[in-house]
Amino acid sequence: MAERLDVPRAGRHLPFFRLNPDAVGAYAETFARFLGTGRYLGIQTVIVIVWIGLNVFAVELRWDPYPFILLNLAFSTQAAYAAPLILLAQNRQADRDRVQAEEDRARAAQTRADTEYLARELAALRVAIGELATRDFIRSELNRLAPEEPEPRDKRRRDPVG
Repeated sequence: MAERLDVPRAGRHLPFFRLNPDAVGAYAETFARFLGTGRYLGIQTVIVIVWIGLNVFAVELRWDPYPFILLNLAFSTQAAYAAPLILLAQNRQADRDRVQAEEDRARAAQTRADTEYLARELAALRVAIGELATRDFIRSELNRLAPEEPEPRDKRRRDPVG
């Protein structure tokens, strides 16, 4: 059987290193949301100030002297992990937005079909009502067809509808 190009290959992962894609995605979204907060920026700023302060002023504690190579390495490592996690979170959001847009289009199409159906039904009712004979029309036709007979005076007094 020929291998299909539109289907991902299965079984190439290491058996002990299987990750749940939904769990990884949820973690990526949580991490990306945390990186975008003022709390994170505040914590990172405090850590950098303490790091630089200890390495400049505490001579006996200098583990990363002036060009702060270790601090730069820490930022690079953080960026190397943060960027793919942020992109993964954006991809998941784009997938959710696409599904929501498809649902909105389907709902709009259904609403449009329902509206068109109701408009057709309303038009049919208007046509049907236009074809109905009204009470006045029937009375005038009966009066036209019936010979004129004088009504007795007593009946005219008693008949309140007349």
